[in-house]
This record gives sequence, C-alpha cells and structure tokens, in this order.
Amino acid sequence: MNKKFAITSLALALCFGAMAQDKNAIKFSTTVNKDRAYQHLSVLASDEYEGRETGKKGAWMAADYIKKQFQSFGLVGPVKGSKDPYLQPVGISSKKLADLSLVVGSQTKENLKDYYVLAQSSPAKGFNVKASSVIFAGYGLSKEDFNEYAGIDVAGKVVLIFATGDPTAKAPEAGTNRRTQSSAGSQQAKIKYLIDNKAAGVLVINERVDNLNDATKGFLTAGSADLKRTDAKANTNTLPVVTVGTAVANQLLAAANTNLAEVRKKIAETLKPATTVLNVPVSFSGKLVEEDIKADNVLGFLEGSDPKLKDEVLVVTGHYDHIGLNEDANATDKVNNGADDDGSGTTGVLMLAEAFSKAKKAGNGPKRSILFMTVCGEEKGLWGSEWYSEHPVFPLANTITNLNIDMIGRGDDSRPGDNNFVYIIGSNMLSDDLDKLGKKANADYVNIVLDEKYNNRTDPNRFYYRSDHYNFAKHGIPVIFYFNGVHKDYHQPGDEVSKIDFPMLAKRAQLVYFTAWELANAPKRPVVNKNEDGTLKTK
Repeated sequence: MNKKFAITSLALALCFGAMAQDKNAIKFSTTVNKDRAYQHLSVLASDEYEGRETGKKGAWMAADYIKKQFQSFGLVGPVKGSKDPYLQPVGISSKKLADLSLVVGSQTKENLKDYYVLAQSSPAKGFNVKASSVIFAGYGLSKEDFNEYAGIDVAGKVVLIFATGDPTAKAPEAGTNRRTQSSAGSQQAKIKYLIDNKAAGVLVINERVDNLNDATKGFLTAGSADLKRTDAKANTNTLPVVTVGTAVANQLLAAANTNLAEVRKKIAETLKPATTVLNVPVSFSGKLVEEDIKADNVLGFLEGSDPKLKDEVLVVTGHYDHIGLNEDANATDKVNNGADDDGSGTTGVLMLAEAFSKAKKAGNGPKRSILFMTVCGEEKGLWGSEWYSEHPVFPLANTITNLNIDMIGRGDDSRPGDNNFVYIIGSNMLSDDLDKLGKKANADYVNIVLDEKYNNRTDPNRFYYRSDHYNFAKHGIPVIFYFNGVHKDYHQPGDEVSKIDFPMLAKRAQLVYFTAWELANAPKRPVVNKNEDGTLKTK
C-alpha cells in the first residue's frame, strides 16, 4: 500500500470512528417494526401472488404492489424512457423451437420419443442441416493419447457421439467423490471441439431419451428463458445439437454392422478409437421462436439533501421474485410462497424506504441519495440485478455501496433455538471501510450477532456469488449481503408467512437501516481498497 492511500484510509477511519448514535436515525427507525413487516409480507407471500415467478401473473402483482408503496412514500420513479418511471423493463425472452424434424434414411422420427432438441442448443436463427452420411466418433474425444478425430475433417459434417464419458479416464480413488470422467469427457467440451472445427451438426446419444416422463417432456417443450444479451454471454452457438435415443443410434450404427452395445465393448476392451463413416443420409431442422417476457425491476429514488453529495447513490436491494407454483400433480400445497425467500428482504426494502422518506419529509433526509430497488429474476440467475448493472439508471461510478437483503425472516437449522444473528457476506471483500462502518452501526444501534461463517470466496455454498449484490461487487462496488441461512423450507411450499420470526425480521432490517443511515450521511464514501480477488490495491 502506498503512502497516499494509507493517509486516505486513516482519514476515513477517523471519520467513521467519530460517529456516535444519531438521534434522528433512531427517531425514524420506528417505522421498521414487526407489525409493518407483517402488513407487507402477508400480501407479498399470500397464495394470491402465486409464488411470484418472474414473467408470471404473481410477479406482476408484486411489482405493482411495491410500486404503489414507493409512490405512497413519496419516492420518485427515476427510470427515464420507460412507460412507467418506477419500472425498469428487464430484457428477458423465451425461446422455443417450432417445426422440428429429424429424418434418418427415409424414416421420419418422432420428437420426444426418438429425439429432442433444447432451444439453448440451437443456433440463434434455427437450423436446417442435410448430410449424405454421418461420422461416428465414439465418445467425441480429441485428447493427445486418444483422438477419435485423428485424420478426420469434421467441417461441414454431421457427427454422432456419446453424450458423456471417457474410457481412458482413471477411476476415482477409494473414499473420494471425484467424478469418473475427465473434463475432456464432458458434453460441453465435446461440443466445443465440434464448434471450433466447424461441424454442421451433432447427434448426441443419450439413453434417457428412451423413457422421457411427462414432467421431462413438459420441461423440454417449455422453452428457454434468458436475458437478452449482446455481450460475450450472448448465444453464439453455431452448432445444432440433437439428442437421440438408442433406436436412432442403432439404426445409424447398423450401416457399419454394429450397435451401441458392441461398439462400447470394443472401445472399452481395445482402448482405441472406433471412428467410422456411416453411409446413412440424415436431415434435421427447426425454427427458433423468440417471445418477450414482461419483467421489471421496481425502483424508488430518494434524492440526497447535500448538493455536494447527492450525486452519490447508495443502492438498497432485495429480489421480489420466487419460484412460482408447485408443478407436482400430487402436491396438496400448490404455491411456493417464498415468505422468507425473498418476501422478507423485499419487506425490508419497503420498510427502509418508508423510514427514510419520513425522515426527508421531516427535514432530516440523508445527505446522499438512496435508490431502493426490488429486482426480478434472481431465482432464474440474478437477471434483474445483472440487467441493472449493465443498464444502470445512475452511473455505477457514483454508486457507493449496495446493501442487499435476501432472506432475513427465519433461523438457520445449524443454529437451533437462537435467531439473534444474521450472516453478513461480502462486507470486507472490497472495502475495509465498509466492513468497519457496518459493524460499528451494529454495535451502536442494534447489537445483533454478526456471523461471518459464509463470508469468503471459497465457501462451498458460494453464497457470495448467489444473490444480487454480486452484480454490483463484480463492478468493484462494495457490498453487504444480509442473510439468515438456508432452512428445510428453502424453495419449498413450506416457506410460509406463518413461519416467519417477525421480531427478528424487523431487527435485521433495522441493522440494514442504521448501516444505510451512516453510509448516506458519512463525510466520505467507503474506499475500495481491494481487488475482486481480495488482494489489496496498490494505488
């Protein structure tokens, strides 16, 4: 650390350390209470909201409820160019395949009986492939000591391979959990080789095709929803992947006077490739149909009172979506209410928004601006927060911190009988200043147990990467993630309002409130003194 940085950090530490209890902070914290929490959560996690699945009726109802609450508090809708300034439309679409066809020889095959194609395994514009023959390349391996493509040019060709496996991989040692197949034997690696070498298409042999149940068929035909992307994550796949069952595979292999059982045995015994050309014409085609899905982040903005600091923005988030209805036909409870996950966090955001709004109306508003944002699509892959981080309403450079609330209404099965805690994650990952401020706010105002059990990048649960704060952290914005841990009702219909510990929900929300108060009024924003990998910045 260089001298200039050390002096800056010392000055900030003195600023933060000089803070004592703020009487106004305490005065307006009364809005953050168990009764107000119940009022919000009993609506958001009711059966009427159908589990708030992104893109579905219940989520739209939840977004409307949150928006009306923000309006009633007097928050401003900050989204320019939107039909509704409180709603940031998130670019999500569903992709489905239509007009699917697979013809082997002269036989037309039946979708979901002989084969299937996933929308995400299709090129963006669909596909139409015809070939007079097929290259059978066994396990599709291109390793130095076992290259099933040696002497074979797959450019413009259709290739038939097993879905997974590597006959040359060593078996795992006794007592370990290591997978038996090497990374080279994964389907992803095999497909990448064929894409890189410009194959026209691939037929992947998977025996599970032979016995698809109704639930799996429903999943395969439901389509694939995702963010609309223009970056490196966009769909750049140029290779159609058709997954076929044993009947189709054996029909093709019959052209070489063999079958699946024989060729597997031959490769296993000889440990040599059995690549061969199968002189059977094939054709497969499909049209990719894309439909927009309505989904919105809900934003309420409170402008800061200090002309010199109001351009700096603190962002407080929680995801209002959950996983929707239970599709188990035998289930008596059809609604995954998501009271804890993350109705509790959404409720926390609403209580904070009301408290700060009342403070401002009374002439004691925060010096910095605060954006209260409930996001959609967290359960789908952090979509709403990713969209905001790529399309920010306020510059990320002006965003001083993200306080993210995701599950604060229950206890943790690993801490039975004691809910007076909250897990904090990420607080010291990028900024020691933020970590100190957050812990001091707890000591000064709330005195809850701060458990840092999961506050590391190597936690096998990967909680640091699994909620919306990470889409801020990856851009170098300091974060704190407040979390009560996973319980037996996680992602189950049992995550009901009746099981919420409302006094603790309110107490944890108060911790976020007081931390937000200190951040919004501190003389300086927290210094980012660490890189994303945790190493100290040197300048």
